[in-house]
Amino acid sequence: MTEIQDADTPATEAGQAGQAQSSVSTVHRLRSVLAIRPFRRLWLVTYLCSVGDWLSLLALTGLVSAMMKSYEWQSFALPLVVLTQLLPGILFAPIGGVLADKFDRRKVMVICDVLRGSLFISIALIGSPIWLFVANFLVGCCAMLWIPAKESAVPNLLRRPDQVESANQLGLVMTYGISTISGFGLYSLISGIPAYLNLQGGNLEFNIATIAVVINGLLYFTSAVLVATRLPELSGRVVSTRKREDEDKPGFVAMLREGLRFAGRTPLVRGLLIGMIGAFAAAGVVIGTAKNYALSLLGGASTFGLLFVAVFIGLAAGMATAPRLAQRLAYNRLFGVTIVLAGISLALVALAPHLWIALLMVALVGACAGVAFLTGLTIVGSQVQDDMRGRTVALIQTLLKVVLFGASGGAPLLLTLLQKRQVSVFGQPMEVDASRPVMLGGAVIAIVLGLVAYRQMDDRREEPVLSSLFAAIRGRRHTKGMLIAVEGDTREDTSVQARRLAAALRAEGLDVLLAADPEHDERRLRTMLSSAELAGVRAQALVAAAVRADVVERQVRPALDNGSVVVMERYVDSPLAHFTATSSLEHQELEGLVDWATGRLRPDLTILLDRPGADAKGIGPEHHWRVQRLLSEMAAADPDRYVVVEAEGDADEVSDRVRSAVLPLMAGRKRAVPQAAV
Repeated sequence: MTEIQDADTPATEAGQAGQAQSSVSTVHRLRSVLAIRPFRRLWLVTYLCSVGDWLSLLALTGLVSAMMKSYEWQSFALPLVVLTQLLPGILFAPIGGVLADKFDRRKVMVICDVLRGSLFISIALIGSPIWLFVANFLVGCCAMLWIPAKESAVPNLLRRPDQVESANQLGLVMTYGISTISGFGLYSLISGIPAYLNLQGGNLEFNIATIAVVINGLLYFTSAVLVATRLPELSGRVVSTRKREDEDKPGFVAMLREGLRFAGRTPLVRGLLIGMIGAFAAAGVVIGTAKNYALSLLGGASTFGLLFVAVFIGLAAGMATAPRLAQRLAYNRLFGVTIVLAGISLALVALAPHLWIALLMVALVGACAGVAFLTGLTIVGSQVQDDMRGRTVALIQTLLKVVLFGASGGAPLLLTLLQKRQVSVFGQPMEVDASRPVMLGGAVIAIVLGLVAYRQMDDRREEPVLSSLFAAIRGRRHTKGMLIAVEGDTREDTSVQARRLAAALRAEGLDVLLAADPEHDERRLRTMLSSAELAGVRAQALVAAAVRADVVERQVRPALDNGSVVVMERYVDSPLAHFTATSSLEHQELEGLVDWATGRLRPDLTILLDRPGADAKGIGPEHHWRVQRLLSEMAAADPDRYVVVEAEGDADEVSDRVRSAVLPLMAGRKRAVPQAAV
């Protein structure tokens, strides 16, 4: 069921039911993604590699500490390990993007995993601190080649573009949640083995770290085997319609230049990168000033720890709520808005006079950052074409390393220059720590670049952003009306049930528009274009998109703006399923065409008529099975927007089922309809 409310009325029973089922819907979305076998296997590979990443952080730090006898060198162990893995991102991320777009991504991942495993084994065998840092640097280089290949391949494993967000959620949970706990827990287990076995003798710390490094290498070898033998789908590509099939791929340097030009001339990607710069700069400032800021709150190590806990709680909350916000505010708008809100929240952190206010604002910064980060990844996965996706991911990785490194390193320098200052407030002296103005500067950068990103990416400038944002926060649509789509395999079912549903809603006192029959207009338009049927599948798809664009512009949007309920049969899903089942066109191509034609207007509620038998005229059993399977997959991917109704039986029985499913959801809208419309 979906949450349906009128913009001018209190929460209805349907809205309360939607809120009660929101967590269930999230579970369904995640399960529908995990039900895809190739993605599930890649998720396991992500787990192995992420455990290896976290385990290597502790294992290499312990190994450096055991090798170096000097106290000063031991104190620099962790920073040096982090630094040698951070530098490759600056140098090799662009190269990884080109490799991901030019070569077989599965082979790139296998080679990188084999190299990483071999490098970790060599660290244990050679036992030299110099080679440890060199090998760690090379491991970081391999990671910068592996990440773009993996991230750019994920959307190709999914069934629908709208599953990208759920896939990103699962990936982030695995990388920064489950794998972190597993990696740290595995190191603790390895460290405890000598005590369990009462082993003595030798350099115990060195032996423990060596064992951890060897296990780390074996994890990467396992990942390489899984990718090579169990994930052939990673080699699949979505061929861009803008490139000729016989066109040879350009050279390495040319592809690198092409990627930079693509980012520069594409407003969506340009805005995404600008927003990322603002977000990473603010994050770097926070990292560089966190310790001093904790002291300015008259706290110590415990305050420092609480601030980081608040940030991660906010991040988790933001990533969890991002899908619901995205249902009501377009991704392209949501990204820039949340970066601006993160900047405003950071400014409030800088001005916070008390620890608890600071913790609340820091959690809000984390929540906005979580929404922005997940939204940005979703935009790359769902809106950037496949042959440019690897280079776009690599650019983001490069910006992350460069900006984060520069901001986190530059912030302490600013603290040294500014020092603490005495200011007078209402005649009273007050000491201001340097961390606060530096944080304010980071907040200003985030706000300004977030606004620039918003202007670059906003494709709905005619709609006021503030009213859209408030509607999203309240959980309501910006428009007053409501769009109900009736989808199914056969036109006989959808046509009859759409008319009957519209009549039932009018009988309940609602102002209802039954939108024009798209297939009737398609036949009329084909007759106008040619006396013969259009033979080309692409031509037929263009005609279908043109008809829906006309209906949406002339009938649907004006009716929604006036607060009417619009009932439309075969709006988007049924044509998508039929074209996908009968042609070689990629589903993503068709979805992009439909999104452009309708302005990404999606129904508030979709009635899916599920008929297991193939008894309609002209519909063969095999074609019917394919179409029905695709429609069922669409419903499973977004269960809070669909109501599946069994279509077996006569028209009256099906109509009763549809009416029973829909009318309870409309109870709260009756009070909002003007009397003249009844």
